[in-house]
Amino acid sequence: MIETLKNTRNLPDSALQELLESTDAALAQELKDTAREVCLKVKGPEVLVRALIEWSNICRNDCLYCGIRRSRAGVPRYSLTPEQILECCDAAWRDGVPTFVLQGGENPAAAESLLPTVKEMRRRYPSAAITLSLGELPFDLYAAFKEAGANRYLLRHETANPEHYASLHPAGMRFSSRLSCIRELKRLGFETGMGMMVGSPGQTTEDLILDLRLMQEIGPDMIGIGPFIPQSGTPFENCPAGNAETTLRLLAIMRLMFPEANIPATTALATLLPGGKQAGIQAGANVIMNVYTPLKERKKYDLYKGKTDV
Repeated sequence: MIETLKNTRNLPDSALQELLESTDAALAQELKDTAREVCLKVKGPEVLVRALIEWSNICRNDCLYCGIRRSRAGVPRYSLTPEQILECCDAAWRDGVPTFVLQGGENPAAAESLLPTVKEMRRRYPSAAITLSLGELPFDLYAAFKEAGANRYLLRHETANPEHYASLHPAGMRFSSRLSCIRELKRLGFETGMGMMVGSPGQTTEDLILDLRLMQEIGPDMIGIGPFIPQSGTPFENCPAGNAETTLRLLAIMRLMFPEANIPATTALATLLPGGKQAGIQAGANVIMNVYTPLKERKKYDLYKGKTDV
């Protein structure tokens, strides 16, 4: 079975569905063990650490699942100053973390103001990897960030089913627009990340297989997935959370499909599952995110209930 699992890229949809839905605990463990074996062979034993800097919780969007959605009441909004961002980078660099991930709500006008900061990050740390996760932006702004020194961009597609996408997002947000942005980021030469929530309301196993097929088509350099976790004050606050086991199986499948990709064990997985980061590593992940957002602002980046920083 191990050799079959190592050939996951060529498995038919029916076999992928079996891997995701099977009640055979031995098969599930073999899947994770095989993914870990491949990760060790291809990526090595080192677990890569990223410095996550949550620069702003101001967002123009009103996504139904998100704790920093525009209309959610009672969220104290903030944006880090350039000085604060650079202090976070300095702290991470002193800790030996050479990759900065600047993440925030989608706000193109404010994002443009980050260009001088990104240039300064590149000047101070010429060998660092600078990853941005700022949502859908005008294509010329993506190009400007590339010119400024950013070399990676994470834009999760959330779901490859356009109808499901529409059910998770407000009118005006379109799956086609998200996909166009991802393709443009690839065209510009960014190391590009994709990913989705696992167990979001209305999601089916068939939807998850569509996600895998879309990623096979595009070939992401980074893949970020985590379980859906409901947040109070959102339309989905009473929906059940995603399943940690399904998330781990998907993580393993993606390691086998994309052996060279950088795949984190996410904070969402750690929030839902005690020891989730270690479980993710054992299922094929090779990256963890350490939060460097200033403590004063950290709790305001309140994406989902119980969000952990470890």
